Amino acid sequence: MDLQFLGTSAGVPTRARNVSGTALIESSGKGWYLIDCGEATQHQLLRTPLSLHDLRGVFITHVHGDHCFGLPGLLASAGMAGRTEPLDMVLPAALHDWVRLGLAVTESHLPFELRMHAVETFDGWCSGNVRVGTVVLSHRVPCHGYVFTEINPDPRLDVQRLQAEGIPRGPLWGELVRGNYVEHAGRMLHAQDYLRPSRPARRVIVCGDNDTPELLAEVAAGADVLVHEATFTQPMVDRTRASYGHSTAAAVARFAEAAGIPNLVLTHFSARYQANPQRSPSIEEVREEAEAHFSGRLILARDLQRYHLGQDGRLEVMATD
Repeated sequence: MDLQFLGTSAGVPTRARNVSGTALIESSGKGWYLIDCGEATQHQLLRTPLSLHDLRGVFITHVHGDHCFGLPGLLASAGMAGRTEPLDMVLPAALHDWVRLGLAVTESHLPFELRMHAVETFDGWCSGNVRVGTVVLSHRVPCHGYVFTEINPDPRLDVQRLQAEGIPRGPLWGELVRGNYVEHAGRMLHAQDYLRPSRPARRVIVCGDNDTPELLAEVAAGADVLVHEATFTQPMVDRTRASYGHSTAAAVARFAEAAGIPNLVLTHFSARYQANPQRSPSIEEVREEAEAHFSGRLILARDLQRYHLGQDGRLEVMATD
C-alpha cells in the first residue's frame, strides 16, 4: 500500500502546499482511493501517475471547503476523460445536494453513475482488496476519519481444506487461486472460502481535522500508519489561545506513542509554518515538537511525495521522478 499527498496545507494553499487531499494506493499499484478533495486537487493529480479511471472511491472527512471544494471539478474532469465505471463517494449528507446542484447548474453531465453515501450512517465498504471503516473525530463541525484495511492479503490456497473435501489438484485449484467460482461434484465453490492470507493485513488510518487524538484509541490498536493533522505547535496555541478545533504536533505525537503506532505521518500544517528553518515559525518546529514525544517512524508529509508501506510494516519515502 502507498500514500501520496496531494495537499498538506491547512485552510489555504501556499506556494509549496495545496489544501487537503490524500491518495491511498492499493498494493497492486493501480486502484486508488481519494481522502478529501480540496480546491485544485485535480491539478495536483496531473503531476502524478494516478488516473481518474482507476479511482475506486472518494472519502470526504467534513464540510469545510479546504477539504471538499475540488470535488465538482474533479468529477467533471473524470467524465470528460471518458470514465464510465460507477464511482462511490462517502461524504457528509450536507454535501450531497451541493455536489448535485454544482453539477446541474454547470450542465456537467457525468457518463458514469455517482453513488453517494452519507458518512453519518456509513457502516463499511469494500472494493478491490481494501475494506474501509470510519471513526468519529472532534472538530468545529462533525468530522470523521477513515480506516483502510487490506482484505485477505497475498492469499494462498487452504490446501488442507481442499484435500479434506476431496477437491482434486489441477485446474480447479488454479481457478480458485485466481479468485474465481468453480463447480465440483454438483456444487459451486467460492474462492474466498478456500483462500487464506499469508501475512497480517496492513491498516492505515487517514484522519480529518481533530482536536482529540484519543478518540482514535479503539481503531489505533494494530494500525500500521496514522495520518493525522498537526495544524499548530503548542507554543502557537498558547500565544493565540485558540486551536480552532485542531491538534498540536505534541498532542498527536503523545497519542501515537501511547498507542504504539509504528508510523506517524503529520499533515495539514498552518500556512504560518515556513519551509526555511532560519525563520520562525518554521515547519522544523513542528518536527521537533513531535520528535520530543514520539519514538517511532515520524514523517512530515510533503505535497506530491509518495510513501510505500512495506510488508514489514515500515513506511518509506519513494524516489520521485
